[in-house]
Amino acid sequence: MSDLQAIKDAVNKGKRKEIAGLVQAALDAGTDPQVIINDYMIEAMKEVGARFEAKKIFVPEMMMAARTMQAGVDVIKPLITGDNKIEKLGTVVLGTVFGDLHDIGKNLVVLLLESSGFEVINIGENVDPQQFVDKARELKADVVGMSSLLTTGDPHIKDTIDAFKASDLAGKVKLVCGGAAVTKKFAVDECGADGYATDAIDAVRVIRQVLEISA
Repeated sequence: MSDLQAIKDAVNKGKRKEIAGLVQAALDAGTDPQVIINDYMIEAMKEVGARFEAKKIFVPEMMMAARTMQAGVDVIKPLITGDNKIEKLGTVVLGTVFGDLHDIGKNLVVLLLESSGFEVINIGENVDPQQFVDKARELKADVVGMSSLLTTGDPHIKDTIDAFKASDLAGKVKLVCGGAAVTKKFAVDECGADGYATDAIDAVRVIRQVLEISA
């Protein structure tokens, strides 16, 4: 197996202890860092996501794969300068809405977005609508991601979106929702969000889409 295929295999199987050495070997052989990330690690995560959606693996395996990818990206980051620099695709503020303390899904989204080139600020759980608005303004966010795993969080998704619509950030920040208790019909059609993600893998695709970033 080549170093590049081994990198893909390591992410697929969550081999976190092996990824750094494999990535370094590929870099030493002259492989473009963007190729390592885009063509092998992100492609591996797409395969992991497909298995997750098919219920062949579950959240722990998804987290292991994401953390493995992050460990690989960590090797690349300090070495990239000039023309090879990974371009920051945008700033994303993520939080779990008021009334909900769950964070596993959100933490996975953070890992995948960071690995894909976004700057991500995780503002925690049980975040009230005004906190979302204030942080988005302070951090000059391009996207705000709202997570809710409990049906009790649904009203607060609407409250948060309404708070943005009533603020000076209306139309300037893209709003994306996700979580087990959320549906596209509720988030987009009823509340007016710009996007809805079914899971962490989909969140990367949706955020790229609302920011009009080509695949």
